[in-house]
Amino acid sequence: MLETLSDRLQGALAGVRSRGALSEDDIKAAMRQVRLALLEADVNLRVVKQFTAAVGERARGRDVLESLNPGQQVVGIVSDELSELMGGTGRELVFASGGPTVILIAGLQGSGKTTACAKLALALREQRGLDVALAACDLQRPAAVDQLVKVGGQAGATVYEQGTAADPVEVAGWALERAVAEGRDVLIVDTAGRLNVDVALMAELAAIRSRVKPHNVVLVLDAMTGQEAIRIADAFGESAKFDGVILTKLDGDARGGAALSIRASTGKPILYASTGEKLDAFERFHPDRMAQRILGMGDVMTLVEKAERQLDQRQAQEMEGKLRRDEFTLDDFLEQIQQIRKMGPLTSLLGMLPGLSGKQLSQLNLDEREIDRIQAIITSMTPAERANPSMINGSRRRRIANGSGTSVQSVNQLVKQFGQMRKLMRQVASGKMPTLQQLAGGR
Repeated sequence: MLETLSDRLQGALAGVRSRGALSEDDIKAAMRQVRLALLEADVNLRVVKQFTAAVGERARGRDVLESLNPGQQVVGIVSDELSELMGGTGRELVFASGGPTVILIAGLQGSGKTTACAKLALALREQRGLDVALAACDLQRPAAVDQLVKVGGQAGATVYEQGTAADPVEVAGWALERAVAEGRDVLIVDTAGRLNVDVALMAELAAIRSRVKPHNVVLVLDAMTGQEAIRIADAFGESAKFDGVILTKLDGDARGGAALSIRASTGKPILYASTGEKLDAFERFHPDRMAQRILGMGDVMTLVEKAERQLDQRQAQEMEGKLRRDEFTLDDFLEQIQQIRKMGPLTSLLGMLPGLSGKQLSQLNLDEREIDRIQAIITSMTPAERANPSMINGSRRRRIANGSGTSVQSVNQLVKQFGQMRKLMRQVASGKMPTLQQLAGGR
């Protein structure tokens, strides 16, 4: 996510990060590199000028130039200004004190609007425990209603629809009446998109807005369109008066121009970011955390929040007990793998750790398919074999390899690595920590 921007900015600051002393010329050179990095990331020129001017002014202050670690302070200033550029502390949706909260979703065709509706519904259900309904008012695009019914059902939301022959304004009003009558907490209204911002689109949006009186109007923008996303936001802002943005396809946007320019260009915050194709690949947008990710400082808070949502506390305590009693089996190992996978792709999770840039992650050559192979091998074992891998002899290994579509060597490697892991866990649980030489395979 934003790999190019991250690598370029970290490269631009590499010269000052570890310097024991800085001159004004050093700062000017660093700001020139930062300016180039932002322009290459398709950030709006006016935004780039304002950003580098603000960073340069703070970086040339006496407190920085005369500090013991001026390079790190400059990096801190860049992080602060990046966070402020993207919206500071961020903003929440506005929720109604009584009755359903109405969220009107707008955007052009192809921006991922309908899927974003389902992702938002899932997030509100799982993270806030809200009863969410979706109103199918996109009657322009063929199969848009069917798509919303499908993804809405996958998100566990109720979908109100009247087919494609109805009037979208009437459908929106009818859906709100049903949401009120059925005591829903939230109604998300999916409106029509078009290929371009036009008069008919804005008129329909205004009519639906007048009918349902939404608490939030949210614009969906495709992060990969860069500066075009800013122009679309400006056009919607003149007519639709939206309150915030859902930025889709952020996982495919290596440059980051839209993420860095939207807040400064429109004055509206990014509320959520879509970070993958799956419905749960959807995050609250925290400008301060995103700034830290871009600068290679990690995003431990989001990682912890993901773990808290996905990992069962009771199971974690049971697993800890098994580790202490040396009862950890391949079944337990498989369960841990499956829970971690629920948190998202490994590259995404590792990208939240401090010090790992996009370039470094690419050099790790992580292959998600290797986890699939491990799961296939374990599930091809009998319950007795998973409980006691030492019983897996040559003929059993051949059977497991054939059943999992892998090789005997792969089965051997998994059994060996699991044995080493159990040995390490026993030492940790007993308080006898292994030495670095032992971890490296030495005596």
